[in-house]
Amino acid sequence: MIEIIKAAGWPIWPIIFCSIVSLAIIVERFYSLRREAVVPKHLLAETINKLKTVGASQDLMSATEKSSPLGQVFVAGLKNLENSKEAMKEAIEEAGLEVAQEMERYLTTLGTIATMAPLLGLLGTIIGMIEIFGVSTSTGVTDPAQLAHGISIALYNAAFGIIVAVPSLVFYRHFRSTVDSLIVQMEIQAVKLVEMTHGNRTN
Repeated sequence: MIEIIKAAGWPIWPIIFCSIVSLAIIVERFYSLRREAVVPKHLLAETINKLKTVGASQDLMSATEKSSPLGQVFVAGLKNLENSKEAMKEAIEEAGLEVAQEMERYLTTLGTIATMAPLLGLLGTIIGMIEIFGVSTSTGVTDPAQLAHGISIALYNAAFGIIVAVPSLVFYRHFRSTVDSLIVQMEIQAVKLVEMTHGNRTN
């Protein structure tokens, strides 16, 4: 691998940097966007049960908020429990926007890398071609070693740019789809919370 990097020349380093950033984002988002971590399956039932037993206490608010992003949305609604249903929904929607923004963190960077990596590869290709033409003389005689180096720069950078871009794009679209799906589930759970709490108040 070291020999390949040497053969690719200095233009490969921005691509390597992009690959490291892309890999770090992919690992971090895989961990952060786990379904059970974002939308715990039993959080709604547990929250309703605790409301019935201890009420909207500060301990319940704190524990629920720290549990997950869905818990943060629930707490925004619980803080408006004594207000109208519309006010509770509005608070939940505002909290949902903040949580959605947090879940989309780093995805713009990942999408940018997916777009930029092939361009960096193209830049390396152009630099390699410049080196190839630069070693040509007026008589057409060239140094084979320099010619091979220019070709290596051109081909390796183009290949590495595509290698970095393809998985970055795939995971960018995957995470975007995951976030959209999680947001829908959070909205469903939040609506159920509003209906159940206000239903209990009217009984």
